[in-house]
Amino acid sequence: MTPQRAARRAMVLTLGFDVTMAAIAMIMASVLVWSSDAVTGPFSIVSVITGTCFFVLAVVAGFMIRGVQKQVWRHMGWPDAVMTVQAIGLSGLIYLPVMLLLNGRLVAPWATFLVATLLWTILIFAGRMFALSRSTHMPLQIFSPVSRSGQPVLLVGDAENCVTVLRRLQNAPQGSKVRVLGVVEMRGADPGRAIRGIPIMGSLDDLGNVIDVLRVRYGQTPWLAVTGVARSREGMLQILEIASRHGAEIMALGGDEAAQKLEPVHPADLLARPERQLDIAPVRNIVASANVLVTGGGGTIGAELTRQVAALNPACLTILDASEFNLYSIDMALGSSAPGVQVISRLGDVRDVSRMADVFQRAQPDLVIHAAALKHVPLMEHNVCEAILTNVGGAVNAARAAVAVGARRFVFISTDKAVDPDNVMGATKRLAEIAVSRIAADSRMSASMVRFGNVLGSSGSVVPLFERQIAAGGPVTLTDPGVTRFFMTVEEASSLVLQAAGLQALEGAADLFVLDMGEPIPILQLAETMIRLKGLVPGEDIEIVTTGLRDGEKMHEALTYGHEQVSPTSVDGVNRVASPNGHGELFEKQLAALLEAAGRRDRGEALRLLGVLVPEYGANRAVRDRRHSA
Repeated sequence: MTPQRAARRAMVLTLGFDVTMAAIAMIMASVLVWSSDAVTGPFSIVSVITGTCFFVLAVVAGFMIRGVQKQVWRHMGWPDAVMTVQAIGLSGLIYLPVMLLLNGRLVAPWATFLVATLLWTILIFAGRMFALSRSTHMPLQIFSPVSRSGQPVLLVGDAENCVTVLRRLQNAPQGSKVRVLGVVEMRGADPGRAIRGIPIMGSLDDLGNVIDVLRVRYGQTPWLAVTGVARSREGMLQILEIASRHGAEIMALGGDEAAQKLEPVHPADLLARPERQLDIAPVRNIVASANVLVTGGGGTIGAELTRQVAALNPACLTILDASEFNLYSIDMALGSSAPGVQVISRLGDVRDVSRMADVFQRAQPDLVIHAAALKHVPLMEHNVCEAILTNVGGAVNAARAAVAVGARRFVFISTDKAVDPDNVMGATKRLAEIAVSRIAADSRMSASMVRFGNVLGSSGSVVPLFERQIAAGGPVTLTDPGVTRFFMTVEEASSLVLQAAGLQALEGAADLFVLDMGEPIPILQLAETMIRLKGLVPGEDIEIVTTGLRDGEKMHEALTYGHEQVSPTSVDGVNRVASPNGHGELFEKQLAALLEAAGRRDRGEALRLLGVLVPEYGANRAVRDRRHSA
């Protein structure tokens, strides 16, 4: 059965119930009035049939004029109750002239009409409350009023989630901050009907026309409030395309209990991955009452890691960062959000061996999370030695300092650019993975290397750049329209990093983990989506310009090498990777030579040694050099 046929059938049943209850009420009223002392004489069947027939006809007319048959009983609310009362009154007004004309043929018409109306009202509301009690267990919610003031919105989503949102709006103790004008049901269910008094105005295919109609009717373009399946990646992209063409702003309903908060839709909402079922207990067992040290704790990822660690009540949280402002910012933030946690902020550079030894000696960490790094790919191509000294030397210094003070666990944050690296940043992170694993293997410290892709909104990422370009009126610049990247929110990445820390329990073991990043997202699609989020049309309101790939950039990234074996772990979203490094006894000497060359800023020698220690980078670089010289 099609949705249209199912909706028509439901409307017929709804009207049929109300008409049947009207007939029963009129018959019962006739019997009650006749059995009272107010009426004398024999019972008149003709009078009962005549009055009932005309009353039923008046009810059909009144209810169809008000559209009561469109109500969905299991989703009824205050607007439906008002509409039903209005329909009862309209039916009575239609019946009254007929009753006066038939005055001579009806027995006690006024008394019968008043009693029938009372009984009928009780019966139809009892039926609706019974349906509500079965679907929501709250039959009295039909009498919860909804404010008519507030921001006009058009609710877009599936019926189930729309019902929940509308119910919360009705039950809001201080009135609603939004006024829902209509519902667009994504799947086209129950067309022409109503959810808690709010009309279902069509499916996603009708969204553009609905926006135009509401703009004309109310004199302004309503916001589109998305909920449920409408917040899936596919649904959001379709809605955004329609909304931008019709000048509508798209918002998301917040998760607060009253469903009152309308929030701007962010690019992170387009990742649309299923919610992770994470077990926080293993992480809490590691962090609670432990000393934790986070390097790079003032950066985007490091700051989020410190916030999540602080929420688990460590004995002491030490934050190391080379940026005074970043360190100050996270120190102030944690002072407000976690006042009961001892937070020690240390200013220092991971390149400085003596400073690292001093900080680690004072902190005596049980868990070390190494997030400090230089991550901007094109910049690192022109600052090779700095990338090596920070990304490789800093990781080695942190791991050795952790071993020296007896840290039990070390977590190193890597990147998808470490896979088959075509740039200095990726090669340094790959080399750091190998170096940290070797340091852990020669100690009693367990190490976890966590590899993942781009973090939305992090400093230097493409999202803030696009936002600035759109705010300036364009153009939005792309390196190449075919480029794809893996993306993850900083909250999700940080939580999975901590989960990975809990997976490694063996002393001296070093495991590599990759986070499930979902499907790679085309950068062109991301740019178009961010333009549409502002209610603009890509290519018309904001121009998109291609600039070409920059030094070190690739068209597509990968999370693992072809020879690496990936296996799932007990944590949803974290996979273990078997990655043999294949380096022999000369590794330590070559690593020392690399750091020494970088220290004296010998760029050529540093690049040569980096290619030796990371052979895949050396091969890629040789190919690129031959291509440029050809």
